[in-house]
Amino acid sequence: MQKRYLLAPGPTTIPPEVLLKMAEPIIHHRNPLFEEVLEEVRQNLKYLFGTKNEVLIFASSGTGAMEGAVTNMLSPGDKAICIRSGKFGERWANICKAYGVESINIDLPWGDDLDPGLVERTLKENPGIKAVYMQATETSTGVRFPVKEVAAIVKNYPDTILVVDGITGVGVFELPMDEWGIDVLVGGSQKALMLPPGLAFAGVSDKAWEFNKTSKIPKFYFNWQKELSNLQKNQTNFTPAISLIVGLRESLRMIKAEGLENIYRKFDILANATREAAKALGLKIFAKTPSPAVTAIVAPDGIDGQAIYKTMWKKYGVTGAGGQDQLKGKIFRIATLGYADKYDVITAIAALEFTLRDLGYKFEMGKGVAKAVDCLKDL
Repeated sequence: MQKRYLLAPGPTTIPPEVLLKMAEPIIHHRNPLFEEVLEEVRQNLKYLFGTKNEVLIFASSGTGAMEGAVTNMLSPGDKAICIRSGKFGERWANICKAYGVESINIDLPWGDDLDPGLVERTLKENPGIKAVYMQATETSTGVRFPVKEVAAIVKNYPDTILVVDGITGVGVFELPMDEWGIDVLVGGSQKALMLPPGLAFAGVSDKAWEFNKTSKIPKFYFNWQKELSNLQKNQTNFTPAISLIVGLRESLRMIKAEGLENIYRKFDILANATREAAKALGLKIFAKTPSPAVTAIVAPDGIDGQAIYKTMWKKYGVTGAGGQDQLKGKIFRIATLGYADKYDVITAIAALEFTLRDLGYKFEMGKGVAKAVDCLKDL
């Protein structure tokens, strides 16, 4: 029997309190009991997203809300900027293409920073841009992008909205919608919200709702206006993922009790400990501006990153993640979000040391764990 530890960037570990709530007898979604649950969830989602507006809830993966952020905001023939620097940035451009939106891409080498000035220059050079689509964290590379700075630029363009994929960012670091001027912020249940996959979220600004009024892309399931009108009555347009929303109420209670500032500080410390431990083993961090959500580590010369990921999982019970697409075999990833704590980081680094030893990498055993412990001493 082997104990398993989940440090992937989604799904993440689910707290026992949340699991127990989801295991309770199911209730009917048109019943006042469910309306009570949804009313509380609505208010706490506003707290999490930093907005006075409603945060829409969908029974889907996060990609469903990403798709809705195109189909509910734009029309065929519109132009949008898509910042592509990883697998999920590329997804924005693919969704735009599927619905006849012209994607003007800002392509960056995977792992590189985004200069906000690039966004401003692209806006100036391409009149009529209706939306800018970007990530908060590019999960495939471990990069954190400068959302606040980009939002400050887009705010100066009244006919352009900023749409942010915050699926691996919401609940991990600051993304206050109203304060920064984010127009659409997308989230997902299986990350910092400590739930199984199956729920997607979208916070929508007043400015974005004006764009919604003129959108001409056909929509049915992801009809945001219908979802809004139902949500304001503590209902959903279609049958919701009832048990997940019951679990969401519990996870949001836990988040609110801990406080967002404390949570953000915790994840900063956990991620820093992971990075510093990797460096102590002679490894390199892939992202130039690392995210506190997930650390992408470059595999040593001559060692397959997939072999590192698979050995940690199969032999030592620690599930992280490998590289994706062009990074497959070149990096591996360890996440620090959701229900993660300092002992998860120490366990992951210990498993990494065992794995590297098994694969023939030369280093001083225990050095990474010692560095992690030192970084985590005040948490």
